[in-house]
Amino acid sequence: MFMEETPLEVSLPLSVKPLASPFPSDCPGLLSDAMTDVPVDSAAAARTSAPEGLTLAEEEELRSELAKVEEEIGTLRQVLAAKERHCGELKRKLGLTPLDGLKQNLSKSWHDVQVSSAYVKTSEKLGEWNDKVTQSDFYKKTQETLSQAGQKTSAALSNVGSVISRKLGDMRNSATFKSFEDRVGTIKSRVVGSRENSTEGLHSPSGAGDKPPQDNAPF
Repeated sequence: MFMEETPLEVSLPLSVKPLASPFPSDCPGLLSDAMTDVPVDSAAAARTSAPEGLTLAEEEELRSELAKVEEEIGTLRQVLAAKERHCGELKRKLGLTPLDGLKQNLSKSWHDVQVSSAYVKTSEKLGEWNDKVTQSDFYKKTQETLSQAGQKTSAALSNVGSVISRKLGDMRNSATFKSFEDRVGTIKSRVVGSRENSTEGLHSPSGAGDKPPQDNAPF
């Protein structure tokens, strides 16, 4: 006897819960604020809105010209770098040192300063001031005073020299100086004469030939 198989029915409680929102329910505007913080391409935004007073066609033309200018600037920088390298190689072959380059730069800078309008104007101003100062009465009086003082100083020094020479001449012609000079001459002659006598005494014989020889024989 076969039993009839009846399928088993299992009823499970199925409940689907909605996903919880990351933002609290009491902040309904927080989600919209967070969406506004998403970065937006500024270049794309700038393309969409043209500046005031410019049409889209004019803006595109200006942007195209700006790109060309930037490209030309990059090309010129590359050309300048190549020229600088070539210049360095030529200097190295010629034996020019960095010091020579510094001297040339300083000389060129000084020449540029001299030919500059500011330097020329300053030189002209200084020349005008010099002319005004030299032509002023105060400068002329000061120059005359200094010239007179120099002349007086020269005359005073000349007079002092003349007085000293005259005093020395008078002293040499005085009786005191002559007496002193005579005494010095006498002392000098005596010293010279005594030296000559002592020299002759050393070279002459002792006078033993004038005296008779002594007889030493016993009586």
